[in-house]
Order: sequence, then structure tokens, then C-alpha cells
Amino acid sequence: MSDTKNSPDESTPNFSDLMADVKPLNHDRVTRSNGPIRKNRSKALHRDAASEEIEQVIDGLSSEAVEIVESEEELLFAAPGVQIRVMKRLRKGHIPWEAGIDLHGMTIDTARDELSHFIRDAQRNSCRAVLVVHGKAFSQSGQKPILKSYVNDWLRQLPQVLAFCSAQARDGGTGALYVLIKQNR
Repeated sequence: MSDTKNSPDESTPNFSDLMADVKPLNHDRVTRSNGPIRKNRSKALHRDAASEEIEQVIDGLSSEAVEIVESEEELLFAAPGVQIRVMKRLRKGHIPWEAGIDLHGMTIDTARDELSHFIRDAQRNSCRAVLVVHGKAFSQSGQKPILKSYVNDWLRQLPQVLAFCSAQARDGGTGALYVLIKQNR
């Protein structure tokens, strides 16, 4: 009696025999019917993809382009319902600011994040008015005040902000803003 458990069945093909005519793949280059696939995309494509993925929006604020304001331009904003006499007091610096932030030298993304956190903290701490220093871009000759322009745009979008205006000279003039904060009820 023969041992059928240990001897292979003659009708079962041997793996080595099946693979005898197979040639190994060349892994250096993979091709498709419509041409070669590059292993690395161009740097420009990587940059574009990264900027799309990294684009952050904090509190609804993005780092997309805004309307550029001038260095010496006075900024003024009031949400609907803010009284004129309150705006006059704010502009004259008669509403004392209780906290301040200096955004000088920050990147646009960092400044946006810091400003957003600062305004939320100010409201949480029941601050009525705060000072935001954005600068005028005088340190880089010929440069437009990009950060000032972004801050002008962002503050208009934050629901915690009732009003803002350029500060008095003693507090930074057109390089800073008095910001009136909505009070928690």
C-alpha cells in the first residue's frame, strides 16, 4: 500500500514548474497604456496641494486676499445698533482698554489665530474694550500694510466685535485699533 498523504498527486502541478516561464518585473519604471507614471510629482504640484490642505479657517476667518488699506488710513467700523456717542467715545480713547495684543512680526496665519483667541478670551473675561496693535509696515520700505488690512477684515467678521477704530497717537495711532467687545449676557 502506497503512502498517498506524503507523496504529491501526479495530477497536481508543481509550483516551480508553473512559474518557470514568468519573468521578474522591473521595479524601476511602471508604465500604463497612456504613458509612464512619474514617481514624484513636480514641486509646484506639491506646493499647490499642500496649500489647499493647509488652508485653515479659524472662526470663519481665512488667509485669503483682502482689500489693502494704506498705512496712515484711519479704520472705523460699527455693527448695526452701536450708538454714535459710543463710537465718539471710542475714537477719542475715552473707553479705557483692558487688554492688548501686539501682532507685529507674526505671519498672517499666526496673527489670525492669535487675534481670534485674544478676542474670544477678552469676551470671556468681560473686557469692554481692548487694544490690537497691527503696525503700519513702515519697517519694510515700500511694503503695504498687509497685516493691518487682514486685521481690518477679520475684526469685521468676528461676532464678538461690536466696533473698532484707529487708536489715539498715545496708543499707536493708525498702527493700532480700539476694539469694543460684545458683552456676555
